[in-house]
Amino acid sequence: MNPKPANKPAKAHFSSGPCAKRPGYNLEALQKAPLGRSHRNSIGKKRLQKAIEKTKDILGVPSDYLLGIVPASDTGAFEMAMWNMLGERPVDAVYFEAFGKTWADDIKKELQLNNVTVHSAEYGFLPDLSKVNFDHDVVFTWNGTTSGVKVPGGDFIPSDRQGLTICDATSAVFAMEIPWHKIDVATFSWQKVLGGEAAHGMLILSPRAVERIEQYSPPWPLPKIFRLKKGQKLMSEIFEGSTINTPSMLCNEDYLDALDWAESIGGLPALIERSENNLKTLENFVANRDWIHFLAADPAIRSNTSVCLTVDLEPDKLKQLVKLLETEEAAYDIASYRDAPGGLRFWCGATVEKEDLDTAMLWLEWAYNEVK
Repeated sequence: MNPKPANKPAKAHFSSGPCAKRPGYNLEALQKAPLGRSHRNSIGKKRLQKAIEKTKDILGVPSDYLLGIVPASDTGAFEMAMWNMLGERPVDAVYFEAFGKTWADDIKKELQLNNVTVHSAEYGFLPDLSKVNFDHDVVFTWNGTTSGVKVPGGDFIPSDRQGLTICDATSAVFAMEIPWHKIDVATFSWQKVLGGEAAHGMLILSPRAVERIEQYSPPWPLPKIFRLKKGQKLMSEIFEGSTINTPSMLCNEDYLDALDWAESIGGLPALIERSENNLKTLENFVANRDWIHFLAADPAIRSNTSVCLTVDLEPDKLKQLVKLLETEEAAYDIASYRDAPGGLRFWCGATVEKEDLDTAMLWLEWAYNEVK
């Protein structure tokens, strides 16, 4: 006898991107969006600039760092950073999941840089970070969205580094402490930790990164969508609300709503606490069952946003489990990433309610017993 749980999650959205909307989300929150107005008009520009300023404030980004809204989500922001800044010195590329591997492959195959050292690890593990050469430019992800692994803080990055640190932080910002003085370039998208809409990227530059852009010109052509400088000067207007191409003012308003919510619950400390409490829900569940395991076995490097699990089921049974939970409206989009080992992935960022995860775990146990 395997009785179904009595209740279902109020919101069964556990996708790792786009992620769950904030608690209490309502489309009426978007009423201030200046629809039908030019984003270059003072009204549109002020709303974009407000998104920049509130982001910097909540994340604690230093006042001398720049933050801009750029095209094509985190992917566009990160490619923009690489195509503008790499090539001036050797590169160390660090990866331990699918997207980090993409950046390493692009450095070697698309930019065709020769002096590249790759530090990689299998899913669930970190490479030896002590071997990274910070006299070189270093490219890495802070949190592996597809592997459930994160770097254990910024102690591995020296303050007196000679190269730039270029960090894909898309599933880390608003959920993990990031020591900005250790980061020269960071990128993320609205669709992850705050549950915003897709297609817009955020690019954060330190003074050292700005200096690189202005003093170095890469040998390859840059399409307009990637260009960050005019002549030999950074286009500072990008970091003041004047975007390279036309943004969605509706998406920007949605992001502003998420930022307002983050501010209302206590800012970054509260966001981190909510995410870590969500992870604890899964840790308590796994600790009391012998058929489910964390892909990242070491708690010190275990992500508190994209939590990846393996299940003691054959692949066809695993697919049945995922489909059953979706059919029952108990958990949506929880299959592991296509290039990752077979398993489950639950998003545990701050927009997910702990009570919904508690209920989803009851359904997960029920579904396992149904299909095993």
